[in-house]
Amino acid sequence: MRLSKTDIYAFKILGYLGAQAPDRLVGSEELSKATGVPHTYLARILAALVGHNLVLSKKGQGGGYALPRPPEEINLRDVIRAVDGPIAPLACVSLNWPKACTEERRCHARSVVWLKVRDAALQILSQVSVADLAADFRQGVDYTECLGHLLPSSELLTRRPSKAGAGPRAKTG
Repeated sequence: MRLSKTDIYAFKILGYLGAQAPDRLVGSEELSKATGVPHTYLARILAALVGHNLVLSKKGQGGGYALPRPPEEINLRDVIRAVDGPIAPLACVSLNWPKACTEERRCHARSVVWLKVRDAALQILSQVSVADLAADFRQGVDYTECLGHLLPSSELLTRRPSKAGAGPRAKTG
């Protein structure tokens, strides 16, 4: 599992909504301004969150967005699944988007690595809630710094210089 810009933006949006009074509707303009999430991302993320019943949407005059239940009851597992899809590292171990594999019964790595990675990620993400994101928002933490720490695919494919050879070279015989 690797976090995306969409995940970070969703955390910012939910942190802001979670910090609001219950049942307060927040308009998209306010939400974009308060979180710094561009409107193009905001609309797409809100549509996904509304579609998964993680955010409530009311259209028309006085409409906006709010959490459908207390922030403590909305966990990051469900948020990431809503905006980014599977948490599992491979489709053969995915709970919601499974894809059968002909090597499944013989694959040692599947049982000793990938199932455990999936289960650990699900467990941890289930324990963190929108209330935690709201607490960060109230303290001025808005995850903007995280955007600069995402691991882009293009950089992951390039070889990084080794740190092992960083010191002075020893003379050889």
